[in-house]
Amino acid sequence: MKYKMLVLDMDDTLLTDDHKISKENKEMLFKAQELGVYVVLASGRPTLAMTAFAKELELDINNSYMLSFNGAVITDLKEDKVLFEQMLTQQQIHELYDYSLKSKTDIITYIDGKIVSETDSEYIDVEKNITGLQHIKVPNFKNAVTSSAVKCILLEEPSYLKKIEIDLKEAMPHLSVSMSKPFFLEVAQNGIDKAASVKFLAEKLNIHQSEIIAVGNAGNDLSMIEYAGLGVWVDNVDPELRDKGDFVVASNNNHGVAEVVRRFILN
Repeated sequence: MKYKMLVLDMDDTLLTDDHKISKENKEMLFKAQELGVYVVLASGRPTLAMTAFAKELELDINNSYMLSFNGAVITDLKEDKVLFEQMLTQQQIHELYDYSLKSKTDIITYIDGKIVSETDSEYIDVEKNITGLQHIKVPNFKNAVTSSAVKCILLEEPSYLKKIEIDLKEAMPHLSVSMSKPFFLEVAQNGIDKAASVKFLAEKLNIHQSEIIAVGNAGNDLSMIEYAGLGVWVDNVDPELRDKGDFVVASNNNHGVAEVVRRFILN
């Protein structure tokens, strides 16, 4: 099979634990692009927290694309243009805030490229460190959120948040809910996930589902792992997901993405 698109989750998949692209991964991704393969970044990260990595891999020069906010935004990197965007409404965000109070979780959203919350927490600090975005702590979340936004994240200790995930899916079945890290429960508009956006992009580029490889490590990657012709987990995948892909390669710290390119694209 000749693969035409390689879709990569970023944190804990493409990136090492210190949030860098290893030399080995970078070299292999340049080789894949030389063969005409579209390398597409697909992350829960905000768009602004992905752009530097996309440029490091020269995805803009190679006419590629980027899926941010778990697929709620698709960006044409060559044209620096948003092709697709789906938002949560102000009312939905306010309902999620009410749910966060009831469930005793912290909640963040994104306004004007900044993280907005009413609280501080160690898990919000993780998001600040990962994205590099400014954090605005507001006295009243609902007063601060006066329009739509791309997504919210509920944050709490992992074992507790796992129970909240089950409850939230039952309480708000009209929204898209998935884990990106054990302490990040991501919420987007109904129908938004990485698979839906990969499908949108593949149809635009006339690439068949069977010609796509997707690589990830977490719950918010599962939809694209199951959608792609070849779904690959890195070795540090969440244990309950391990048997839900086609292959497992080396971990994010051991250049698993480079292994994917060598095994399935160069050979």
